[in-house]
Amino acid sequence: MNNNQDSKRNFPYLPHTDDDRAHMLKSIGVESFEELVSHIPQEIRVKQLNIPEGLSELELTEHVRKLADRNVPASRQVSFLGAGWLRRFVPASVPAIVSRSEFATAYTPYQPEVAQGTLQVIYEFQTAICLLTGMEVANASIYDGPTACAEAALMSGRVTDRRKVLLADSLNPEYLAVTRTYLETCGLICEVVASPCGTLNLSDLKLDGDTAGVIVQYPNFYGCVEDLGEIAEAVHQHGALLVVVADPVNLGLLEPPASFGADIVVGDAQQCGNNLSYGGPSAGFMATRNQYIRQLPGRLCGLTVDNRGQRAFTLTLQTREQHIRRARATSNICTNQALNALTMLVYLTLIGPRGLRQLAETGLHRAHHLANLLTDIPGVRLKFERPFVNEFVIETDRPASIVLDALKVNGILGGFNPERTHKNLANAFVVSVTEVNTPAELEHYANVLRHIVSETSKSETQAVGCRS
Repeated sequence: MNNNQDSKRNFPYLPHTDDDRAHMLKSIGVESFEELVSHIPQEIRVKQLNIPEGLSELELTEHVRKLADRNVPASRQVSFLGAGWLRRFVPASVPAIVSRSEFATAYTPYQPEVAQGTLQVIYEFQTAICLLTGMEVANASIYDGPTACAEAALMSGRVTDRRKVLLADSLNPEYLAVTRTYLETCGLICEVVASPCGTLNLSDLKLDGDTAGVIVQYPNFYGCVEDLGEIAEAVHQHGALLVVVADPVNLGLLEPPASFGADIVVGDAQQCGNNLSYGGPSAGFMATRNQYIRQLPGRLCGLTVDNRGQRAFTLTLQTREQHIRRARATSNICTNQALNALTMLVYLTLIGPRGLRQLAETGLHRAHHLANLLTDIPGVRLKFERPFVNEFVIETDRPASIVLDALKVNGILGGFNPERTHKNLANAFVVSVTEVNTPAELEHYANVLRHIVSETSKSETQAVGCRS
């Protein structure tokens, strides 16, 4: 038996032969698969599944269940994690509707005559995004928030025929990293603007005739609310576009970005009915002004009438590389996250504008209450004295990793540690509060942190006494 046949016998579900794999490894410049993954630390690699042999299906199911139970998801903990992905309550109606076979098994609507339901859902999703952001047109969704942000950066370059994009460092680090990768790969200039006081300072914005766009977040990664009106005025004076990364839930409370003059608004659907799910999947939304519609990547669904005069939905614009000459495509993203976008639509429809506002207000009030409780503790303070909604940055006299580890030992996921991406936040962490964090949890958090800080101070005092 030759190598190809032997490979197919041993790995019947893998299409590549040993020769295929060797050729791919050689093409990317490595000798072996082990060399390809050598950058992954040994301590986090799975050596083997460690499943006993000879188990029945019943025994194997029970064994795997016990292994799975060793993982404790955020939904079963007191969690104040956030920074882009937040735990929110999902009404039972959302999965009940989304899991219907008409939606869960639907494919890309290439044939409008047999996909009217899917097309209508996409059209209504676009409408919801426009109502939420105040913009005039939205696409049928995109992979996620970070890729939507990156696509908006490229779009600003096409619209203005310029090469430089300014990004506030108060952007979520995932959005920042993906956007920088897109820009640098496409030959555009990417400049990151510092926000040492928590929000963008106009004097730090180096706008000039080559600036295509400025990207800010609202509220930003630190939880602070940027002055979009002031930023938009400065950006437009230089002929550039303002791109806003928006939080969909807090748009129920805050003024929509369009009212400040935003040109492109992007964001992520995760908070609206999509579970955390270990980090995905989700959907990215993207909206803009009518005058830029032909530069909007992805697809748009439109409403028209058929030859019998009846209402009909159809794909109106498809500016992606599958449908037009590749040189004219606005994006290489060849799909939309229709099921996750539908989830967002169902969620928004169920709670409505008033419910969305109440949801945002609940997060705001509870976040400010927790911030007050925590800053009453000696040695604990707010990093930035700026208006915030449901997220804020807490700073202590100890490294954030130590404080968060101590909170975790006490059953609390105290916040997101940004030390790997924001060196100026070495002793600080981002705390997120939503409607699922009860008043009792807020009090418990404050009591535990007070104890941690107190014990740390005592141990430091004793250590100093010993040294003297």
